[in-house]
Amino acid sequence: MKLIDIGANLTHESFAPDLLEVLTAAQSEGVTKLIVTGASVTGSEDALALAKRFPGTLYSTAGIHPHHAEEATPAGLSAIDRLLAASEVKAVGETGLDFFRDFSDRNDQQASFLAHIELAKTHQLPMFLHERDAYPTFYEILAPHRDKLNAVVVHCFTGEAEALEAYLDLDLHIGITGWICDERRGKHLVDLVKQIPLNRLMLETDSPYLMPRTLRPKPKSRRNEPKHLSHISEYVADILGLSTTALADATTANANEFFRL
Repeated sequence: MKLIDIGANLTHESFAPDLLEVLTAAQSEGVTKLIVTGASVTGSEDALALAKRFPGTLYSTAGIHPHHAEEATPAGLSAIDRLLAASEVKAVGETGLDFFRDFSDRNDQQASFLAHIELAKTHQLPMFLHERDAYPTFYEILAPHRDKLNAVVVHCFTGEAEALEAYLDLDLHIGITGWICDERRGKHLVDLVKQIPLNRLMLETDSPYLMPRTLRPKPKSRRNEPKHLSHISEYVADILGLSTTALADATTANANEFFRL
């Protein structure tokens, strides 16, 4: 079984002491490739550096997360533009809207999102998008540009049926994390994941966040790791009535095609 983690925050400080061990553990669980998320200018630079350090295993994205929308200045966007020229950078993002935490002004978030859309058009790279509690604004910004964009994924989808239907109508891919394993807030995803066409579904850990709550025995550490993608894959396969191999094959093929790996 081969899996691709399409969203791993490996530049997080918690991975600094033991990154090699983390990657070795992931590979032992069948996670053969990982996309390292860039969520700020510095974070995107660090993600690219990691991808260069582990060629063929790690790839990266470059973008400014809505939490850091204030970085989307001309200088900040110019820095992202330069990073997108690197062969190891496979998508524009993480960008989008987050109206749940509102760490950045909503107008700034929308301006940053639009600027990233223009970068994606210029570079003809896929987009790696964040949306939390921002439907329908997110849809309204993206939809007019969709026909000029390459592939697009809404990563770590946590929304409701109306949003999912709208995103699928835009021919977007959907990333599912261990959120689906959370009986407190992810129960609705158990039904919604069945509505995602198999050729639009991809899997991710969003590590070190979102530890799957269904892991047994319960890990001693609260840090989520890419190795737990195998558990997420098994959990989703069971929901869909598929073998773990069939789901792994499908989502891996989707990720390879999406990110041109």
